[in-house]
Parts: sequence; C-alpha cells; structure tokens
Amino acid sequence: MRENFTSLDGFADILRALPGPDATAQAAARARDAVLTKPPGALGQLEDLAAWYAGWRSDARPEIRQPQVIVFAGNHGVTARGISSFPAEVTAQMVQNFQAGGAAINQLAKLNGARMDVVALELDRPTADFTKGPAMSEAEVVQALQAGWDAVDAQADLLVTGEMGIGNTTSAAAIALALFGGDAADWAGAGTGLDASGVSLKAQVVEEGVAMNPEARGNGLKALQCLGGRELAAMAGAIMRARCLRIPVILDGFICTAAAACLEAAEPGALDHCVAGHMSAEAAHGALLGKLGKCPLLSLGMRLGEGSGAALALGILKGAVACHSGMATFSEAGVSEG
Repeated sequence: MRENFTSLDGFADILRALPGPDATAQAAARARDAVLTKPPGALGQLEDLAAWYAGWRSDARPEIRQPQVIVFAGNHGVTARGISSFPAEVTAQMVQNFQAGGAAINQLAKLNGARMDVVALELDRPTADFTKGPAMSEAEVVQALQAGWDAVDAQADLLVTGEMGIGNTTSAAAIALALFGGDAADWAGAGTGLDASGVSLKAQVVEEGVAMNPEARGNGLKALQCLGGRELAAMAGAIMRARCLRIPVILDGFICTAAAACLEAAEPGALDHCVAGHMSAEAAHGALLGKLGKCPLLSLGMRLGEGSGAALALGILKGAVACHSGMATFSEAGVSEG
C-alpha cells in the first residue's frame, strides 16, 4: 500500500487503503482463551483486549515488549484571544521538563517499560488564530502529519501519543464542534483551569472559529488543518503510521481523541486499531468517545494530557496480554475442565 504523501489528498489515499486485523490470528487467540485455566469470561474485558491485540499483531500468543510513547508539542495562535490561564511559554518549558525526565508521563512510560520520545514542532511559530482563518496552510498541516508519521518506531509493538500545547483544548473543542455539531458550549471545558467566564469566552472563540472555517464542518482533514494545531496533526500522522504498520494504539484524553476523530471522520474504521485509554475530567471527552464508539479502560478524573492516561492504561493492556499468552491451558496444567 502507499505510505508516502505530499498533500492532504495523498494522505486521504492512505486512509482509503488501510490494512485490517488478522482474522486468523484473532480467531486462534479466541480459541486459546477458551482453554486457559479459568472459567469462560472470567477475565472480562481483558479477554477481548488480548484478542484485539493478537489480531493486529498477527500473533495468537503475543507479547508487548517494545511500547513507544511520543509526546508532540505545538503552540496555538488562538491563545491571543485569552482562552488559556497559562502563557504560551509554558509549552517550551514543559518540553524541557519532558526531556529532563521530570514530568508525569516520564514516570508512567518508565513504569511500563516504554520508550519515550518528545517532538517539538516549531514552538517559535504558533499556528494562526483560527477565528481569522485556517490555523494552518495545507503545506503546514502536511508537514505536521509527516512529523508524526516519521516519529513512529517501526519496531514498536504498541503506541501512545501525547501532547503539550497551551490552548489546545480550544482547538480540540473546535474540531469536535465542526465534526459532530451541537453547541460550542457542549465542547468547551475548563481546560487547564478556566473559571466560568473563561469557559464562556472559550465557547465563543470555538463558535467563531468554526463559523470562520466552514470547510471544516464534517470534513476530518480540513478540520485538522483549519482548527487543529501542529501537535494534533502530528498525533494523527503517528496514529495512521501505526495503522499502516499494524501497531495497536492507546488513545489519551480529549485532545488526542479529537485529533484521532479527524481520521475517523475522514475514513470510518480508521481507528479500529485504537482503544481509549481513559476518560478524562474534561467534560466533553466522554461525549467525544461516545461519538467514536470507544469505551475507556480507565476513568480516574485525570486531565493532565501528555499521554499520561493512555500510558497508565498501557499497564492494563500489558496485563491482558500477559495473562492470555502466559497462562497454562487446562491440558498443560493437568487441570480438569468443568
């Protein structure tokens, strides 16, 4: 299949020719599960997770040995509208913290044996204010998609994408409104800690942004270009590269899910290789997951971003795969079946 692109049309061509899971491996995983030393269904959702993972890895008895976490960072011109309680300088400062190993995501990646990469995307050149026109030109969004695509380790067997970017919950809310409709207030939340008046302003900015970019309505790739940010586009590029390599993905919070939603809107089924790691405390995240038909593995009131919820959920998936692949069958253990 085609795996290079220089335009949104080229990227759309890749979306139309995505590989699917290995049905044979998935069926073999189900058959193995049926004879493991446990009552049928006793591990609940873990059994479904293991079979899902096996199908994407073409291995009825897989292991997770080389997970990768990538944090993408970008700055947003729409912050000039006063929609964040933190200045844009925090993005670069947090990138330095990631690189030094001092953030929450560093600890969670280390805990779960994941390689962690940090990709900063032109932090000195924010995207345009999308209330005045598209956030990015086509060339700019393609460059960001390519950055995400290139960041994926082809040897990885599980991917988590995270983000850092002051103002990016506003971008995510605008994408959600453009793709799924409703009112701006349905999608605009507190983000990093806005008060009620701040949330009201944010909803107004989201509404203005979607009105200014009508081509984004119902169009996943145009929503990403017109209302997204470089880090959102890079996450989308990484998620698609993972699909082409048949690497399963754990989605993080509201911002990551909004970026992923652009892919699903462009090509239904584009996220079949993804599970939702958690439901964040950002009010609209649950609604967005519902639109995508994704059930979160965890719900712990987290709202940090960075890929932190997905990295924590990596432990759940590793547990599912470890039980599936490492448990003895009834015959191997000499245990009588019921």
